[in-house]
Amino acid sequence: MDDQKKVTVQILNAFTENDQGGNPAGVVLHADALSHENKLAIAQKVGLSETAFVSRSKTADFKLDFYTPTKQIAHCGHATIAAFSYLKQLGLLKGNSSSKETIDGNRKIEIQGDLAFMEQLAPSYVDPSKDENEILKSIGLTKADLLPNAPIQVVNTGNSFLLIPVKDVKTLEAITPHFDAIENISEAYDLIGYYVFTTDAAAHEIDATTRMFAPRYGILEEAATGMAAGPLASYLFDVLQQKQTNFKIQQGKYMSPPSSSALEVQLRLENETITGLMAGGKGVVANELNIEI
Repeated sequence: MDDQKKVTVQILNAFTENDQGGNPAGVVLHADALSHENKLAIAQKVGLSETAFVSRSKTADFKLDFYTPTKQIAHCGHATIAAFSYLKQLGLLKGNSSSKETIDGNRKIEIQGDLAFMEQLAPSYVDPSKDENEILKSIGLTKADLLPNAPIQVVNTGNSFLLIPVKDVKTLEAITPHFDAIENISEAYDLIGYYVFTTDAAAHEIDATTRMFAPRYGILEEAATGMAAGPLASYLFDVLQQKQTNFKIQQGKYMSPPSSSALEVQLRLENETITGLMAGGKGVVANELNIEI
């Protein structure tokens, strides 16, 4: 049995909007000596949707492991932004380009001013239309609530999310999630969760505003999901034919309590085809926890 360990966890709000709101993530530096069981226990005690554990890497600048309170996941957007924002603020990044090793490969990191951006892959799409009625029931909506000519899609740029386009902000705000049903559908499609969005955004500088539900990973609703922003920007470009390379996405404004977040996605194109993307935002230090395991 491991001896008792004392671990410092830095809490950062990632994807803040004007330095407010955002999605809190835990960041643990120098995590090399922590076991899988240690990391899970820490994530449970931290109690946030995700905690990032940073350790040495032989193939990238840093190795990052991501844990929810219930399990390890391959990638986490807001915890990546939190970790690299914190590393930047501590002066531990050598320049404006870095990299992370994850359990399913390495990804590039870029620092642009106060913002940290993480690499995601070219999108892949799966059609879940055979289950459309069950999907709609799981969030208390009907076909009439959807954005016309915009299909529900499973999109993956590193993790899979179910993208559900609704017609307006009022519909987005009125969603009634049935978490058992969402979890069952998420299991069937191997999803992180649902990303429900509308392009009926109140502010002209926002391309879409969103809500994210991931009960399969112990997250009822989350204020900012960087790994979902990439799929959404890809969908806006490929499916809704919004032919631009930069997208600004808002999340968390309509959750309870609200915690509005700002996510930016920069698409990388070759011959009008998405070959990859960078998704990013700002991380702001909020708190520090000392945990014993």
